[in-house]
Amino acid sequence: MKPETTAAIVNREVKKGDVLAVARVAGIQASKRTAEMIPLCHPLLVGSVHINFEIGDDFIAVEAQVDTVDRTGVEMEALHACSVAALTVYDMCKSADRAMVIGDLTLWEKSGGRQGTYRREA
Repeated sequence: MKPETTAAIVNREVKKGDVLAVARVAGIQASKRTAEMIPLCHPLLVGSVHINFEIGDDFIAVEAQVDTVDRTGVEMEALHACSVAALTVYDMCKSADRAMVIGDLTLWEKSGGRQGTYRREA
C-alpha cells in the first residue's frame, strides 16, 4: 500500500469513512458467519472476537483473536475475520490505491479441538 494511503487511513481522511472501525466490524461479523460461507465448516458459538491492526509506513497488518466455549478450535473463524477485514480495507481505499496487495494469511496460534495447541514458529 502506498504510504499516502496508510497516512489517509490513520488520519481518517478516506472518503468512505473510518477504515479501521469499519474493517473491525466487518471482521467481527465475518467470524460469526464463517459456517455460512465455507462449505462443511460447522457452526460454532463464538464467544468473543478481537480484531487488531498493526500500522506501518506502507502496510496494515490484521490480527484476529476468536474465543469459544465449544470444544473445538476457531481458527477458521479467525482466518475468515482477517480476510474480510483486509478486503474491507481494500474496498474502502481502492479509489486512492488500486495497487494494494492483500498478502499472507497465516494461523499463528490455536488451542482446542482434537489436535490440541498449535503455535507457528516465528
